[in-house]
Amino acid sequence: MWDTLWVDVNLATMIPGKPYGAIARGALAAKDGRIAWVGFAADLPKPPDELAREVRRCGGAWITPGLVDCHTHLVFGENRAREFELRLQGASYEEIARAGGGIVSTVAATRAASKDELIASATRRLDGLTREGVTTVEIKSGYGLDLETELKMLEAAGALGQPLLPCSDEQAPDRLHAAHPPTPSPQGRGEDAHIRIKRTFLGLHALPPEFKDDRAAYMQLVADVMVPAIAAAGLADAVDAFCENIGFTAEEVDYVFSAARANGLEVKLHAEQLSNSHGAALAARHRALSADHLEYLDDAGIAAMADNGTVAVLLPAAFYFLREKQLPPIDALRKAGVPMAVATDCNPGTAPMTSPLAALNMACTLFRLTPEEALAGMTREGARALGLQDEIGTLEVGKACDLAVWDIGSPAELSYWLGAPLLRERVFAGRVV
Repeated sequence: MWDTLWVDVNLATMIPGKPYGAIARGALAAKDGRIAWVGFAADLPKPPDELAREVRRCGGAWITPGLVDCHTHLVFGENRAREFELRLQGASYEEIARAGGGIVSTVAATRAASKDELIASATRRLDGLTREGVTTVEIKSGYGLDLETELKMLEAAGALGQPLLPCSDEQAPDRLHAAHPPTPSPQGRGEDAHIRIKRTFLGLHALPPEFKDDRAAYMQLVADVMVPAIAAAGLADAVDAFCENIGFTAEEVDYVFSAARANGLEVKLHAEQLSNSHGAALAARHRALSADHLEYLDDAGIAAMADNGTVAVLLPAAFYFLREKQLPPIDALRKAGVPMAVATDCNPGTAPMTSPLAALNMACTLFRLTPEEALAGMTREGARALGLQDEIGTLEVGKACDLAVWDIGSPAELSYWLGAPLLRERVFAGRVV
């Protein structure tokens, strides 16, 4: 007997072949946290109440895979709302930086914060994602830039996937967490976990102030000390870098990526956001899971990504917040068959957004993705960008039963509405959470 059966639903399986992989008047069953049956309700072998311990009748709602936010910076100290205000009053980036603002201010705040403080603030941001159907999230470090703080950030990120404490009716359930073990599971697979977490070490995010006169020493610290220590502690799944004219060169990234691969970690890259530094091609040569941003991506980079299976992660919130003009080469990526994921990029400096549905809308309105491409980007292709395509991202028998149940008339509404309360229920590992 199945544990749970959803009936009177429409299914957006997101399996390629027909729009949204849709199954009208479908049914879906879960057993032991996995999808046990999916198809047309008319094909069920018995009446629903004879097949499952619990039958959930959904009144014609739509079920999609749980959303996958494959690029975030959820863990950080304080925020930079004051800088946002100053910029709108005419202050330049240089003026703000000279006054102690910019990423340096976030680094200082993150170093000063305790792990529990980082968990508490990140939990509020995570709430925004889960309220709109996210069941898997990637979280980067990169606001510590020393080993102690990077470890603290990664531990805080992993703690977000730990079991929830019971709470009273007056308390929001997603805001209370159990005690956090020293080395929490990055996958969020505990018996009572409510979300899957993937963690990424972003050591090459910015040059820390104490190394401003010795860049080579910082490269050596990241590659030879931080990467091995983080890998040995099991605190990260991948290594990322900011390859940009105001960040790190392709040669520096190559050095750190080689260390990542030597220590058994996947790689991914912030590439071609503000200029063409040929980072995407470098990432593809390292068989990176993804290259992210990509506004200035060229044909050689697209070809390299296509040849090596590297996912293009589109981040329209940063494009919007920075008021950029250069669009990613969407048509060229389509023609080359490069998978396109969509993510929020939630961070304090360039994308202070915790709404995955707003990211879908922006992907359509700003980047001209179709609603189906956008939804695939935050389900099937988001899973691929994390190396989880065999586990989540589509509604298929055997995959984890991570679902979002929506009060909508068609899947396109997920990219259409802004601010509407569309989510009926979120399901993680077969349980409504």
